[in-house]
Amino acid sequence: MDAEGQQNHLKAYGITYWTLSKQLKVKWLLNYRGGSFLLPFSDEIERECKIRGVSFEILSNNKTEEILEFITSPSQNMEAVVLEKAPQIAVYTPKGMQPWDDAVTMVLTYAEIPYDTVYDEEVLNDALLLYDWLHLHHEDFTGQYGKFYRSYRSAAWYIEEKKEAEALATKLGFDKVSEEKLAVALKIRDYVIGGGFMFAMCSATDSFDIALSAEGVDICEPMFDGDGSTPNYQSLIDYKPTFAFTNFILERDPNKYEFSSIDMTNRRQIPKETDYFTLMEYSAKWDPVPTMLTQNHTALVKGFMGQTTSFTRDEIKSNVLILGENKSNGEAKYIHGIKGKGFFTFYGGHDPEDYTHKVGDPKTELDLHPTSPGYRLILNNVLFPAAKKHKQKT
Repeated sequence: MDAEGQQNHLKAYGITYWTLSKQLKVKWLLNYRGGSFLLPFSDEIERECKIRGVSFEILSNNKTEEILEFITSPSQNMEAVVLEKAPQIAVYTPKGMQPWDDAVTMVLTYAEIPYDTVYDEEVLNDALLLYDWLHLHHEDFTGQYGKFYRSYRSAAWYIEEKKEAEALATKLGFDKVSEEKLAVALKIRDYVIGGGFMFAMCSATDSFDIALSAEGVDICEPMFDGDGSTPNYQSLIDYKPTFAFTNFILERDPNKYEFSSIDMTNRRQIPKETDYFTLMEYSAKWDPVPTMLTQNHTALVKGFMGQTTSFTRDEIKSNVLILGENKSNGEAKYIHGIKGKGFFTFYGGHDPEDYTHKVGDPKTELDLHPTSPGYRLILNNVLFPAAKKHKQKT
């Protein structure tokens, strides 16, 4: 899985998932040649690698033992983690959403990793109990319809999505979309606390925490929910229930395409050509969880924009791990933490290979980016629940 040896990093994760689905165990060799996978040999696996265009090497028993002995040496920042079971994957997405609107569904499809889709009705009916891993992407849990009001309030798609959201809220017994979305966020919170793994990108990251912090407070202006917001609502925000963020200031202007001070999008002064973030290095033997999540063939990853592009470093809770950052700009791009018995990872930006993805832009063709470091980070999270359980330091 290093830069020189693997021609399709993304599909290699699919091969690993496929092997696990055959009730076979895999070893993830953390920090060894870009985080390689050690699979049991069979003609079937070899044939599948060739069909999918995944590079591989066949090792003798002696060579395998030599590699594993090298990895276990105290002098090497490496570890062999056993992957035991293919995780059951759910993607939170509304009906009719195109797969290319979501980087995760695109890469899961490209890597040939199966997933189910769920939305509010399924979440509220406890369907998440069937899954090990849940993804949230371009979603607004605050009931403000992504704060697209100024630019798109007259667009047919915006009017239709608002109408559908209101109808769904009514069907589920809620007076407002904001109340229904809060109920969904609370169910997802309980899923994580109970031992689930949640991976979120783009606006799902900060809007999820904002919804939790504003429980019982109306932060929506009349164009969103038909009545005024709670007076001086900023003073009523409670940061204790949030997963990752604290001390943030909400954006009160409904005409601004922004939720809060968490997001760095409008304060970034970085040209596209020099927009990169750096992956942090952790001890593979002592901190295998963050090490798994940062496996890559490069420590320097191209930046990319989104409604929520990156996170204000000073507004991240102290018990949350920074996995990727642009230190000079005071921003975190990729963060991870524990909530109850479960885990969460937040990844800023919309599409790792589409720098300024906009409404209506064509989909990313992953055949053109089979070695994408930015997409590899997503797939690290997909395989993480398959790992033999490790204790993580906080």
